[in-house]
Amino acid sequence: MGTFIKNIFIVLSASILIWMAGCSIKNQQRIMSEQTNSSIFPKGEPLPASYFTGNAFVYPLASRDKNNEFALGSVTFEPGARTHWHTHPKGQVLIATEGDGFYQQKGKPAQALKKGDVVNIPEDTEHWHGASATSKFVHIAITNYKDEQNVVWLAAVTDQEYATVNQK
Repeated sequence: MGTFIKNIFIVLSASILIWMAGCSIKNQQRIMSEQTNSSIFPKGEPLPASYFTGNAFVYPLASRDKNNEFALGSVTFEPGARTHWHTHPKGQVLIATEGDGFYQQKGKPAQALKKGDVVNIPEDTEHWHGASATSKFVHIAITNYKDEQNVVWLAAVTDQEYATVNQK
């Protein structure tokens, strides 16, 4: 009888250890998933299709006020989403925080962007930016004002222009 109880104790102990290991692995997977899927800021509100192709969102961080002549926001682009061509009368700065994206000045090759990249866009420079075809892309945009204007929207980036960038 003593051996039988000892064997039950061993089986129960082993079962508890296996269960605990499984819980630990699931907890680690949950934590890693949360870290991988968590952005610095919330996704924000949808941006208008009149200026963006695909699904793009903005989470405002700071508005222009008496101390700052700029607007600051976190912009999230789902895969394939992008701005239309546009300019800024006093320039713009982009800080990539997540995913893979592109920035392209009119007439120049596109630049691939990843977390940590910074783009300083000169005033009145025609350009677009957005996600790659296969990855979400998030950047912080610092957009300066000149008088009451901070952006001039132009034509949409064509599917052909976008496809050319994504082939590289």
